[in-house]
Amino acid sequence: MSPSPTSPHATFERQDTLLQVRLSGAWNWSDAAPGMPEEPLWAGLSGVRLTADSLSESDGALLAWLISFSRAASARGLALDTTGLPEGTQRLLALALAVPPRTDHPTDTAPGFFASLGLIALHLWADLPRALRFTGEITQSFARLLIGKARFRRRDLLWLIEANGPRALPISSLISFLVGTILAYMGAVQLAQFGAQIYIADLVAIGMVREIGALMTGVILAGRTGAAYAAQIGTMQVNEEIDAYRTLGLSPIDYLVLPRLIALVLMVPLLTLYAGVVGIGAGMLIATTVFGVGIREYLNETVLALSWAHILIGMFKGTVYGALVAFAGCWRGMECGRSAQAVGEATTSAVVTSILLITVSASVLTIIFQRLGW
Repeated sequence: MSPSPTSPHATFERQDTLLQVRLSGAWNWSDAAPGMPEEPLWAGLSGVRLTADSLSESDGALLAWLISFSRAASARGLALDTTGLPEGTQRLLALALAVPPRTDHPTDTAPGFFASLGLIALHLWADLPRALRFTGEITQSFARLLIGKARFRRRDLLWLIEANGPRALPISSLISFLVGTILAYMGAVQLAQFGAQIYIADLVAIGMVREIGALMTGVILAGRTGAAYAAQIGTMQVNEEIDAYRTLGLSPIDYLVLPRLIALVLMVPLLTLYAGVVGIGAGMLIATTVFGVGIREYLNETVLALSWAHILIGMFKGTVYGALVAFAGCWRGMECGRSAQAVGEATTSAVVTSILLITVSASVLTIIFQRLGW
């Protein structure tokens, strides 16, 4: 059965000690490529001549076949004549054969547990000097702000306050309501065994206002705002806008980092307080509808359980978490590379760094306040 005129075809003709190879047809990856010559056909040859007759099209399959054939001929010590091929194909084949095939294939083995810990430690150790330098730059920027020399656009600060405050209320409301519901259920299941459902109010109020409200607000902003900061500043780094600031003698820390840090430090305490109120409302809904606690009793117990110390500690923790989110987002953005992939990596790194810093600071602050008896 003769091959289709549109399929790839190779004809092998032996003329004394010369093998004539004629190629024709359309060489596409969707069609099966011709096979190599049988082994007896190679015997006693001194050279191979490649010619192309009426090649209709090729999407790379022709070059792949020519490379395989050329290496088979070279392995047998045969001279290869490619003058009968199109000029462009000759150049591509010469480039492909200029570099010998790689014979050593590296083993793709994942590092072990202790090797992974070592790599993480080295990465953190390399980040430490850059983080300290960035902290110093922010400190200098705040000092310029206090003496009235820091320059940034006030409308940028107002826009950032709106973006990080009012626009964050929907997601903060949803998460805080769900967390308050979970916290109320977790406590009520145990308290109901002793007939102490009224203390759901204490559990939810203190937990949401003092700890969980600030923590969840920080985590939400790490994914929402920290990633946005890193992406915005990272994109400016790619577009060389930050270099333009420095060329004009303007501080990118003053113009880009300082207003973002101020906006989060101002908004996160209020969001933390709002999250606590929403969580208390969710706990009251569960206690009154599922466990038979009266609304008035629940509100009275909430007022008795809460103190100004709980409220202020929760707002202070929220402020710390907000500052850490802004620091991580802006730092990763300023450290971003010069490619689109680098922007994505900076965004991911900002979220991971923010959550790591929030977790560490939450543990440290909780221990400190408990030791102080606050």
